[in-house]
Amino acid sequence: MKRWKGFEHGINLGGWLSQCDHTKERYDNFIKEDDIKRIASWGLDHVRVPIDYDLVEDKEGNYKEDGFTYIDKAIEWSGKYGLNMILDVHKTFGYSFDFGENEEGFFDSEKYQERFYRLWENLAKRYGNIGDRVAFELLNEVTDKSYCDTWNRVASTCIDRIRAIAPDVKILYGGYWNNSIEALPDLLPPKDENVIYNFHCYEPLIFTHQGAPWIRTMDVNFRIPLASTYRQLDEASKKYLEQVTISMDDFDPDSNVGVEYFAKYFSEAVRICEERNVALYCGEYGVIDRADPKEALAWYKMISKEFNRCGIGRAAWSYKEMDFGFIDEHMAPVFEEIIKEL
Repeated sequence: MKRWKGFEHGINLGGWLSQCDHTKERYDNFIKEDDIKRIASWGLDHVRVPIDYDLVEDKEGNYKEDGFTYIDKAIEWSGKYGLNMILDVHKTFGYSFDFGENEEGFFDSEKYQERFYRLWENLAKRYGNIGDRVAFELLNEVTDKSYCDTWNRVASTCIDRIRAIAPDVKILYGGYWNNSIEALPDLLPPKDENVIYNFHCYEPLIFTHQGAPWIRTMDVNFRIPLASTYRQLDEASKKYLEQVTISMDDFDPDSNVGVEYFAKYFSEAVRICEERNVALYCGEYGVIDRADPKEALAWYKMISKEFNRCGIGRAAWSYKEMDFGFIDEHMAPVFEEIIKEL
């Protein structure tokens, strides 16, 4: 499968310019230059930087020049320490994957969609000609499958608008069900050789999100070991998850989960990417801080083995805090081992 060189081993800077209280104090202090230097010392090749429109736009759509200075810093620091960077629009006006953000109407409003295109044209004018160091991710985690046709149209139009300004910049996008790998077959074929298909992987979700308070059907005290059987994972998924994301029916129900799970999970997407000659990238993957860190390490070893075998680039979620932080205290017992798996 086609590989995306320079974007094979990365980490997210979640919570800095997105999913945060949008204050100068947050922007100035959550991530600093020394953090980028530290990430580079781990041997990674890139960072993914999520941004919300709030960083650079007010509610009326006027641009906030001071917000762009933080993107400038991210690019400057990354370049200084030899890291590439993905600029990800995590929230646009009228849409967020997080229903708590109260952003609505994007997929029904040509006005909101036009605002989205203009935002990307602005970003392309500023950052689209830096060479291969900076890539663009159109929008984080489209949710409903019902948005599929509209999203294909919007993504296609947005790519054309960016291409008029930055013809060679790498552009990523994924599909419905929060960038599910199962949505990739429904994406339009890539418009050119510089389009990358993107997905997120938190599977088995019942393990990586055990006790997650933002899942409405989850018991926050629920815990499950990675060394569970497929039957146990399946039963717990049906009990505690609103949507069971992948069937366990293809596996011996009484065997323990292993790397074959990820091999099966990735297989169809890899086939499609080979057929369409497009690189495949996993923009988020990780294990919640409520899981045992040694079991988290075992999960990272499993998924990384299959990423490497298939040639899938990736960025782990997330550098600090956000319920998944790598440098947070809970990871200390396995930190030196786990960063080798990124």
